[in-house]
Amino acid sequence: MKEMYTITAFSENHIGLLNRITIIFTRRHINIESLTVSSSEMKGVHRFTIVIEDEEELVKKVVKQIAKLPEVLRAAYFQNEDIVYREIALYKISIDSAIDKNLEHLLREYNARMVDIQKDFVIIEKTGHVEDTEKLYDILKHFDILQFVRSGRISISKQKKELSAYLNELPINEYVKGDF
Repeated sequence: MKEMYTITAFSENHIGLLNRITIIFTRRHINIESLTVSSSEMKGVHRFTIVIEDEEELVKKVVKQIAKLPEVLRAAYFQNEDIVYREIALYKISIDSAIDKNLEHLLREYNARMVDIQKDFVIIEKTGHVEDTEKLYDILKHFDILQFVRSGRISISKQKKELSAYLNELPINEYVKGDF
């Protein structure tokens, strides 16, 4: 049965690694729902957060392949209940529309905030799950949305283990079902 999985890979920062990782998904005809790359809490180590919807057996194979890449230190996969995850969305709304309607009350109700107010527009920020940011988008359609952007998923495991301890425990290029 297909489910959403979050794949996390820790690597050194090398040119072309993102391309080699995405090729693994392309060859298997797997659509990447979300992809975020950032530095981690360890200097020189980067975190890839990749969200896919597929069957667990295929996810295991993909994560194992990612873990075998020379620059990848560790790779793991998680189900949604094993992690805390969010994304951020920004909405640019016409200032005229924002003034005409009770935008402030709506933002409080949806736990969003104004991050920039200009002469012609206001920018709103909402952090949450995809469903949360899409729900606010649907409501803000009535406010004349000028632009909209949503980040990829960021996530962190519910395990207490520090990344440095985790990286030192397993042989390099191993993969596991999320335990860091």
